[in-house]
Amino acid sequence: MSNNDVEMIKRIYASFNARDIDAVLAVLSDDVAWANGMDGGHINGREAVRDYWTRQWAMISPHVEPVAFEETEDGAVAVEVIQSVFDLDGRPLEGQTHGLKDKTVTHIFRMEGDKIVRFDIQDAL
Repeated sequence: MSNNDVEMIKRIYASFNARDIDAVLAVLSDDVAWANGMDGGHINGREAVRDYWTRQWAMISPHVEPVAFEETEDGAVAVEVIQSVFDLDGRPLEGQTHGLKDKTVTHIFRMEGDKIVRFDIQDAL
């Protein structure tokens, strides 16, 4: 895991929290496989990620804060993340039916060169 990878991933979280979709999409491969935290499974491709976040941000206001970075045995970057999810007025969510909620999760980034090719979410390690 290089410092460049860690710095890029930190910028991704900052861009996501600022709702700067284009800054995040710029570092994704054209055919990225991206975990769908709301509905399960994966979506594929940059435009699918744009559509997913546009839909998500119309319903909720998530915030993700990376707190630890670790390289996995197979060379991916695992990031421990504190995930907080609010309604559009900034209040904690109640009674949501999707899979997003306040919790600590692990995000797994797989990269080829300077692009992310796969993103997965799992319960914190």
